[in-house]
Amino acid sequence: MTELIWEGKYDKDGNKVAPLRVRLPFQTVETVNESVQQRQRTLDLFSSGHPAEWRNRLIWGDKKYVLPALLEEFAGQVNLIYIDPPFATGQDFSFEVDVNGEDFTKEPSIIEQKAYRDTWGRGLDSYLQWFYEATVLLRDLLHDTGSIYVHLDWHMVHYAKAVLDEVFGSNYGRNAIIWKRTSAHNDPQRYGIINDTILFYTKSDKWTWNSPKTKYEEWYIDRYYRYVDKKTGRRFLSRDITGPSHGNISGIYEWKGKLPGKGRMWAYTRENMEKLEAEGRLFYTENGIPRLKQFLDEMEGNPVQSIWDDILPIVSWSTEGYGYDTQKPEALLERIIKASSNENDLVLDCFGGSGTTAAVAEKNNRRWITCDLGRFAIHTTRKRLLSTPGVKPFIVQNLGKYERQLWQSVEFGEHVEQRVKAYRHFILELYSARSITGHTWLHGVKTGRMVHVGAVDSPVSPGDITQIAGEFKRAVGTGKDAPATNGVDVLGWDFAFELNEVAKQQAAQANINIRFLRIPREVLEKKAVEQGDIKFFELAALSVDVKQEGRTVTLTLTDFVIPPDDVPEDVRQTITNWEQWVDYWAVDWNNRDDTFHNEWQDYRTRKKRELQKTISHTYEQPGIYIIMVKVIDILGNDTTKTLKIEVH
Repeated sequence: MTELIWEGKYDKDGNKVAPLRVRLPFQTVETVNESVQQRQRTLDLFSSGHPAEWRNRLIWGDKKYVLPALLEEFAGQVNLIYIDPPFATGQDFSFEVDVNGEDFTKEPSIIEQKAYRDTWGRGLDSYLQWFYEATVLLRDLLHDTGSIYVHLDWHMVHYAKAVLDEVFGSNYGRNAIIWKRTSAHNDPQRYGIINDTILFYTKSDKWTWNSPKTKYEEWYIDRYYRYVDKKTGRRFLSRDITGPSHGNISGIYEWKGKLPGKGRMWAYTRENMEKLEAEGRLFYTENGIPRLKQFLDEMEGNPVQSIWDDILPIVSWSTEGYGYDTQKPEALLERIIKASSNENDLVLDCFGGSGTTAAVAEKNNRRWITCDLGRFAIHTTRKRLLSTPGVKPFIVQNLGKYERQLWQSVEFGEHVEQRVKAYRHFILELYSARSITGHTWLHGVKTGRMVHVGAVDSPVSPGDITQIAGEFKRAVGTGKDAPATNGVDVLGWDFAFELNEVAKQQAAQANINIRFLRIPREVLEKKAVEQGDIKFFELAALSVDVKQEGRTVTLTLTDFVIPPDDVPEDVRQTITNWEQWVDYWAVDWNNRDDTFHNEWQDYRTRKKRELQKTISHTYEQPGIYIIMVKVIDILGNDTTKTLKIEVH
């Protein structure tokens, strides 16, 4: 077999470069749409040692880590995979965001830009290596009767087919489906490009197949179903009910004075012919020859062929549009999902985008896992699923601290003390701060402000702030690295809930001006670091009013402050009120320090612009409850706040 070769496919020893297979555990950061009863049942199953009920999964993370992590649990278990990988266009990670009734283009985040550079940094060579590694892992995830559909445009499809032939075997390529994605248009000095190609492969010679059908076109109906039953008014066509006899005389008999013809026999026994006659299913020609009535309303339609020109694309006025240029219509995914999976089968899409695959799988009673690198894509999918009638509970996951721990070990060595020191120095350099020594909680200084670098595997906590404040006081006036101002910048990957407000009050009492800045996930990516793409942003601040009458608690959003550095200038100019920053908010009325349980939510859509700012809840039992409020802003960033109440 001829092999496609690219730079980076083989190492210096002539071995194929295999995909990364480090299996990191997932962290569940949110459970969505789970009732109190379902939540308690899950806890009961867990405490009794029984496996919990299945939850569909929405995963935020890089495919190079997510796919190997899925193998631990799902190797050979996925029934259908659909992927719509980047096409090498400038719009791969862009999308439209509605702000105050106006659309603006949200450019790719730093991490999405980095993913684009990784995919296309060396041009075709890097794309092929990236696609090859993903395909190997996806094949490992597929069930033996599973199928994969790969959706591409004309730029890359022939290269992708060569890779799929190598990984799956060319004999397992079933179709190259042509989808007409747009109407005719003029392309300068060439034929109009109006189609994508979807490559359909199976893992074995036995695969799930439910033959899809399309409705007959009017001209076909007029030509072939031209008869109308006089009693029922049903349209039908007439079919021959004879076949070659091949010497078999059992089907040769006279029916109403007619024989089947020389060398032929009736296709039905006399008994069955009498039954068809009684049911009004026989049609007689002018010469009295019986034929079978095939009624139009009993036919499913024509089998779908490999050219799909009956599914319209997403356009600006489409009701299912979510602002993604690369969004695919639900009808397209519905055809694929129904054809190549059955109810309760598991469907995977690791290029989730606006969540079309997950939404269609949900509506058709399939289990699903969908992943995406973009935070906004995860948020869009969450809202889209919540808008789906009868959506089952699902979870939002990431690889969190485990991915960071792996990165720290690889980058800075196994020796703990040296590794932590090198890590802090690295973060301080990215923050343009100078490292200092002689302190435990103060690690650097920048423009007169002291800097603390949070650990990779734990959130910055109120206890940390107490230690930072105490060390800050002791360091005043002690030498060249002593504090020159009363300011402290705290850099962290994660922050304990409510820290932004509580810790600032705590620091203010000690006369310390404290700022909290999130260490961006882009830090993990070498190219983002090398190209100076790292930016640290302050945390947003959320204010919630709480009123209590008996066992009824009422929450009202009263303010939301988002640091301006995190917002494009054209968006800032559009915002006239703090409410416009908020795209979505949700409440966990009884947080148990496990994960955020979305028990109520409200959010904006293109049709529903106003956000409900007040919600009430009545507790059945007295007790002390922790309420957690989550707000997601218009760019997909989340902010949480915890409230402690006592119900009598």
